[in-house]
Amino acid sequence: MASPVTDSAGLSPLIETVSWNADAVGTLSMPEAEAPMSSSVLNSCNIPKPPPLPSKIVTRNKHPKWPPESCFVPKETKDMWDKLFKDGNGADLCIFTEDKSCIFAHSSVLSIASPVLGYRIRQSKIKHGMKYIQIPGLPHDAVLVFIRFLYSSCYEEEELKKYALHLLLLSHCCSVPQLKRVCICYLEQDFLTTENVIDTLLLARKCDAPRLVLICVRMVVKNFKSVSSTEGWKLMKRIYPDIEQELVESVVEADSKKEERQRKIEEKKVYTQLYEAMEALLHICKDGCRTIGPRDKMLKGNQIACNFPACKGLEALVRHFSGCKTRVPGGCGHCKRMWQLLELHSRMCNEPDSCKVPLCRHFKEKIQQQCKKDETKWKLLVNKVIAAKNGSYLFSSR
Repeated sequence: MASPVTDSAGLSPLIETVSWNADAVGTLSMPEAEAPMSSSVLNSCNIPKPPPLPSKIVTRNKHPKWPPESCFVPKETKDMWDKLFKDGNGADLCIFTEDKSCIFAHSSVLSIASPVLGYRIRQSKIKHGMKYIQIPGLPHDAVLVFIRFLYSSCYEEEELKKYALHLLLLSHCCSVPQLKRVCICYLEQDFLTTENVIDTLLLARKCDAPRLVLICVRMVVKNFKSVSSTEGWKLMKRIYPDIEQELVESVVEADSKKEERQRKIEEKKVYTQLYEAMEALLHICKDGCRTIGPRDKMLKGNQIACNFPACKGLEALVRHFSGCKTRVPGGCGHCKRMWQLLELHSRMCNEPDSCKVPLCRHFKEKIQQQCKKDETKWKLLVNKVIAAKNGSYLFSSR
C-alpha cells in the first residue's frame, strides 16, 4: 500500500498565518497619473539588472559522508511501519532463516519494496493461507534488519556495522539500491582491516561495487605482507586462484611503478645538479665568486656566502683543472668532469662569441665534427637538464 506521505518525506513546510482585512479592499485608491518620462529615463529603465554576485561555490564531496542518514522518512512514518512489522497484524508471509526460525511479514509490502522478493513470493507455495519463502546462509538478525528496512526505510547504526556484509549481499540480490549504497559507504570508510579486506573484496566483486573493489585492491597492495598471511587470503588462494593471481600482479605492478618513480626522482636530482653547475660556472666566469673569477674583476675573499649552491664545489674543480699536470680527457677523473661540464655549457649557450666561459666557442666548432650518435646523446642530456630545472622532467616522455 502506497503511503501518502512518501513524496513529502524530509520536508518541513513553513506555515505562515496571513491576516486579511476585507474592509481594506474597498478603500484602495488608484495611483495618480504621473508625468510622462523622458526618453533618457525610459532607456535607463529598460536596462536589465546585473546578475547577482556568485555565491559560495559548493563542491561535491569525493566520497559520501559517513554516517549517512539512518532513516529516510519522517519519524511518524517510521514508527507506523515499524509497528506494523513488529506486531505482524495481517501477515501472510513466513520467511525462514538459517536457524529455522520464522519472520512474519506482509507479502504486498515486500513485493513493492523489492521486485526480486516479489517474484519469489509469487512463486512460493501457500499452506493454510500463509506463503513461505526461505533465505538461507545468513544470520537471523541480519535478515530481520533487512526486512525492517523494507518496511520503514530505517536502520540502526550498530546493526548496520555488525551485519554490513550480509546487508550488502541481501540488498544486491534483492535489488534494494538505497540500502546497498549505505552499506558500500560504510564498508569504504569505516570497516576495512587487513583481516576482512579479502572477504570484502570477494563480496564487492559479486555485488557489482567497483569503487569498493578498487579500495580493497589498494589496501591489499599497500599491506600485502600482512594481508597475505590471513586466513581469508589462504582460502581465496585455494578457491579463487585467478583472483589471487590478479592481486599478485597488481602488487608487482605497484612496486614497479614505485621503483620507476624513485629512479626518475634520483635522475631529476642529477640533472638539477647539472643545471646548477651550469649556472655556477657562468657566474664564476662572468662575475667571479670569493677568490676565483675573471682577471678583470677585483675579488674579496671575505664576501658573503654565494647564492649558487654548486659554486663552492665547482670552484674547487676549476682550481684543480687549472693546475692539474695530466689535464687531458681521460687522464684525470676530475679534469674529465670539467671537460664534460664545459662541453655541456657550450651546447646550452646561445652567445658563444661574447661568452666568457673558457673553450665555449671551441666546443661549438667541435660539435659540427661529432658523429650523429654522440650528437643525439648530448641533445638528450641538454633536454633533460632543462626539463629538470623547469620541473617537467617527471612528466616528460622518455
